[in-house]
Amino acid sequence: MTTGTRIPPTEVDGLYGALITFAAKRMTGKVPDSLGILWHNKAVMKDAMSIGGKTERWKALDPQLASYAAMAAAAEIGCSFCLDLNYFLAHDHGLDAGKAREVPRWREASVFSSLERMVMEYAEAASQTPPAVTDELSDALLAELGAAALVELAARVAFMNMSARMNIALGIRSEQFADACGLPPLATRSAVSDAA
Repeated sequence: MTTGTRIPPTEVDGLYGALITFAAKRMTGKVPDSLGILWHNKAVMKDAMSIGGKTERWKALDPQLASYAAMAAAAEIGCSFCLDLNYFLAHDHGLDAGKAREVPRWREASVFSSLERMVMEYAEAASQTPPAVTDELSDALLAELGAAALVELAARVAFMNMSARMNIALGIRSEQFADACGLPPLATRSAVSDAA
């Protein structure tokens, strides 16, 4: 973990701690340092992880689009932990890692389809304060995806907002999951996309 967390991590102990560390290690290959920060409030950690696990069982939205949406929301909010973890998970789930690495600069990258661009635009707009999703964008996505997938898209972006904002507020940063599995670095947002 890089320096700067706002709460020092504590030891993850007990039977529940052993189960959580086993699951984390199985999923990412290591026990994230951030686990010790969230361990200070086990109920919050457990419920957040439960919601995150449940989002993985939603199937109305294409998994590639869901991954791009989560990463675009994380990039908009500025959560390096979320970007890194979701890039790692995209690779781990067999999704297109080359495209996933370009999500932070999706406006300039030539690898995305118009639907993928609309999904990432929606994720960014929904992540602004206040949310800036337009009727036109929502109508276009409804026509392309259908109602169930659009509801799932909105919910996935909302969950990423909860996770990303909590991580940033606690000072949780990237733990280099993607580096550990040999993925090339994520693209960085350009000044053009930040001004857009």
